[in-house]
Amino acid sequence: MNTTSPILLRVDASARNEGSTTRRLADGVQARWSARHAGGRVQRRDLALDPVPHIAAATIQGFYTPPEQMSVELRRATAQSDALIAELKAAHTVLISAPIYNFSIPSSLKAWIDHVVRIGHTFAYDNGDFRGLVKGPRAVLALAYGAGGYGGALAQMDHLRPYLTSLLSFIGITQIEVIAVEATTADADTVARNVQAAHGDIEALFPQ
Repeated sequence: MNTTSPILLRVDASARNEGSTTRRLADGVQARWSARHAGGRVQRRDLALDPVPHIAAATIQGFYTPPEQMSVELRRATAQSDALIAELKAAHTVLISAPIYNFSIPSSLKAWIDHVVRIGHTFAYDNGDFRGLVKGPRAVLALAYGAGGYGGALAQMDHLRPYLTSLLSFIGITQIEVIAVEATTADADTVARNVQAAHGDIEALFPQ
């Protein structure tokens, strides 16, 4: 974690650039974070405007090849992973905004995850035990659900929040806050109330 010039790593996963609830939430988090961290900067990863390619066979081979045995081809295949991991480890706060798509995460976010969850870089496996290697950042998840009921009847179908929190914990990020809005496909008044409540939660995360 960079303590002299804090960095907010913002990763947006919604396919929509306009009318996205998660992007609105992320804007709110970013504004509050910036107000609290004078001199800090924002590193942006917009996975809709600038998609991360899915890993390929050479990428996987490079992940499991000792550094001294890496060929030029394998270094090229893992260069994207190297860059994304460097951004992650340099962050003071990691902000991930993501809607739920078909009960899970957007595929664009999965592509980013497959590059950053890497043995020897973000997690280790020693004597039968896994150990996270990303110890600095705090994480904030800005999530949106088209339907309501994910806190009740649809809870077992929520593979967004549990997946992201488990994965971040696995790589070593243990301070994780969640800002979520449900029923984003409801009538305009309901959506407005839910979004307003979520912005209240954002203010509570970053008190002035």
